[in-house]
Amino acid sequence: MRGARLLLGRWVHLILGGALLTPFFLLATILIPLVFDEVNPFNDFPWQFAAFAVALPLAALGALLFPLLRTLEATAARSLCGLPADVAAELAEEPADSWAARRRTALWFVAHLTAGGIVSGMTLAAPPAAVALLLLPVADPLRHEELGWPNLAGGLLGPLTGIGLLALVAGTTWVGGRLLARGAPALLGRTPADRLAAAERRAADLASRNRLARELHDSVGHALSAVTLQAGAARRVLDRDPEFVRQALTAIEETTRDAVAELDTVLGLLREDGDGRSTAPAPTLDGLDGLLARTRAAGLRITADIDDGCGRLPPLVSREAYRMVQEGLSNALRHAGAVPVGLRITVGAEELTITMENPVKEAVTYVEGDVATGRARPGGGRGLPGIAERARLLGGEARATGRDGVWRLTVRLPLGAAR
Repeated sequence: MRGARLLLGRWVHLILGGALLTPFFLLATILIPLVFDEVNPFNDFPWQFAAFAVALPLAALGALLFPLLRTLEATAARSLCGLPADVAAELAEEPADSWAARRRTALWFVAHLTAGGIVSGMTLAAPPAAVALLLLPVADPLRHEELGWPNLAGGLLGPLTGIGLLALVAGTTWVGGRLLARGAPALLGRTPADRLAAAERRAADLASRNRLARELHDSVGHALSAVTLQAGAARRVLDRDPEFVRQALTAIEETTRDAVAELDTVLGLLREDGDGRSTAPAPTLDGLDGLLARTRAAGLRITADIDDGCGRLPPLVSREAYRMVQEGLSNALRHAGAVPVGLRITVGAEELTITMENPVKEAVTYVEGDVATGRARPGGGRGLPGIAERARLLGGEARATGRDGVWRLTVRLPLGAAR
């Protein structure tokens, strides 16, 4: 039963090829009389084969000029040729963009139309002839040579000949369908250039996802850490210091408002229109004063030494540096609490240097030149690896170490690569 369904599917696929051959065949029957006088392919049987031969190069030319044909042919082969699942998955779904892929598609298209034209012609001619041959023993008029079929051994060989014709159609269908199924992966499969392009798209998608994850972690994570500490501090002095509570609530309001704006920036990257625009700009070092003010309201005692040249930094470096400072302050809030933090940002001729220090209870080493070299900071998450990844993407480095009771984060970003 499965074999019959497979044969039927391949027969339908071949009949489809015959149907696709028809317009090219008709075009060939128009072109041939223009070259050869007094030739009518419809009346002259040998010229019909000539028209068939001329139609195939025309079909190949159409395949070369119509990239979407590979997608259509691959879909038909996947649905009708009975390909195994792993083989069907190898067929390309995208149009043939390169000339190598178009040449393969053209070769497949010619093979499909050739086999389809043969099987379609046999399907049109053989079944009526087979029926006539099967009826020879019981239909006397069919045995007259002038009106129908010759008298084959008194009509006894007619049914055998009719069955042979049907078997010939089935056999030709089986052979043609099997050959096309064998050739589909090679001619409709992805070329090396297609595989490379697919790998590049996957890498770009992964990089985009990682970028979104970093943005969400740094913006929302910092806001939640600051709000948690501000709310906790306000709760502890609610009855004793209403003024501090009022300041804490104001800081919470500003922090959450900025977090919502930054979240909208990140979500703008996911919009379906794909135009890359968002309703809020990404924060840069120009907005560092607000970040420091909100973080101080959460309890950190920050001493900042900011170079005046930060306003002249390339936008990409400025945005990434802001996120790194934001994540460094968030780490201090989460892991050290209300401690003094020293922040120094220096703009040199060729690089930007960010240094952040705060006291810790035990000496640990986390990141050394972008590579984990020691035990992870207790309770650490993805913040420090995210800083290292941001620095690496800009051609810089990030180093975080804890020694002699001091946690030190140092980031160096080259300025020339981002200009």
